[in-house]
Amino acid sequence: MADVVVGKDKCAEQRLISLPLSRIRVIMKSSPEVSSINQEALVLTAKATELFVQCLATYSYRHGSGKEKKVLTYSDLANTAQESETFQFLADILPKKILASKYLKMLKEEKREEDEENDNDNESDHDEAES
Repeated sequence: MADVVVGKDKCAEQRLISLPLSRIRVIMKSSPEVSSINQEALVLTAKATELFVQCLATYSYRHGSGKEKKVLTYSDLANTAQESETFQFLADILPKKILASKYLKMLKEEKREEDEENDNDNESDHDEAES
């Protein structure tokens, strides 16, 4: 592979990779299967990551609600993760935001349903024991 320009040159031209390679190396080495990382793999991973983030941001912006305001919001990213089959794997990482009061209400509802199921199970067990 030819020499790769990473960083800004003296003329302030745009660099090939804008993510910090040292951070990417640390993330890659955090995997127990990785023992060493050559420079080419590091640069390619960085570039692929940048392209992925760019694709996610562009898709979210085009299909999001902030297009009128020329803004990309967290909600746009979360909606993309929920609705797009391509980005579905990000649904756990980018959950839709809900208010704490709604979340608490959901928890109470789930607990109530669980208690009702347990009561129904106990009643059917009690009826079988009487028979």
